[in-house]
Amino acid sequence: MNLHALRISHIWNGLQEVLFPFLEENLGPLTKKHKQLISILEVISVESFIEEKKSKIGRPQKNRISLFYSFIAKMVLNIPFNFDLRDRLLCDNKLRKICGYNQANDVPSESTFSRAFAEFSINKTPEKLHKELIKASQLERLIGHISRDGSEIEAREKPVRRKKLSKKQKKKFKRGRPKKGEIRPPQEVSKLEKQQDMTLEEMVESLPKKCDIGSKKNSKGHWHSWIGYKLHLDVADGQIPISCMLTSASVHDSLTALPLSEMTKKRVTNLYDLMDAAYDSKIIRQKSEEMGHIPIIDFNKRRGEKKQFSPAKKQRYKERSTVERVFGRLKDEFGGRMIRVKGHPKIMTHLMFGILALTADQLIKFVI
Repeated sequence: MNLHALRISHIWNGLQEVLFPFLEENLGPLTKKHKQLISILEVISVESFIEEKKSKIGRPQKNRISLFYSFIAKMVLNIPFNFDLRDRLLCDNKLRKICGYNQANDVPSESTFSRAFAEFSINKTPEKLHKELIKASQLERLIGHISRDGSEIEAREKPVRRKKLSKKQKKKFKRGRPKKGEIRPPQEVSKLEKQQDMTLEEMVESLPKKCDIGSKKNSKGHWHSWIGYKLHLDVADGQIPISCMLTSASVHDSLTALPLSEMTKKRVTNLYDLMDAAYDSKIIRQKSEEMGHIPIIDFNKRRGEKKQFSPAKKQRYKERSTVERVFGRLKDEFGGRMIRVKGHPKIMTHLMFGILALTADQLIKFVI
């Protein structure tokens, strides 16, 4: 057990033996959600990460730590709007005290919540905090499997119109060898091939991030479409999110494999990379092997019969369900379906608050 796991174990013992009894004695009985929120906030340790700004000029700034706590509470309680969050803080005395507001008058206005959220979005505070939490808790751990996948994120925005191709661009040539005298333009290098010569920052910047229309085949084989974005995750054993990216809904999953693998490599050490048939590419397999991993990627049926896994790989591939369970928890329990902001930066921040809360919750379950 590493030092961070011991720390979480001590935190949990302290909560059970000291903090929960103390709060229940002073505030009354705590609900399951209250205890879950307290546990998550203790693991995250926001106090050591957010600096309070003090200025002698102008009106004093509201406590940013309490506001951060409030947004975590918003995810844990699945509250859709800021005014709903404020009403809950005004009505729920226990929740208000947990978030750091002693009296109802201390709860900030709805506009203050919006300004604070915009600041957290610009500074990418939840993303940075999640990164540090993963490094502190998983750096010394040898992870067996990293499961990778993408999932739809619906947004209340107008999709960006795609540029129409000209007749020359639409022109297609027949398969096979060209006819005598036929001149064909050189074949364009694919986006995945271009990523091989890019840095992590260049790969992330090259991916589109505007709201558009995406379509995907579900587990039952039916196609469905949505307007919004797509969230891509690398998840470790124990249902712990390691790395995440948000792209346009139309981005193919395979284009996020290389940047996600680079992100995950800097944070953890793992043995196997598990991916579905959308990632079936020689480039992705080669990249995984270069990193010292064993890629277990489902085969995409292109022509002829589909290849099958060996019995050992087939058994390991079942572990990929961890990423699907994380997506399910994020959407059902941690605000993944309660998106009421617009634009890539703010939607990413909203989702990262949920992922941060989910990660802390899973770390507690993983240790105790």
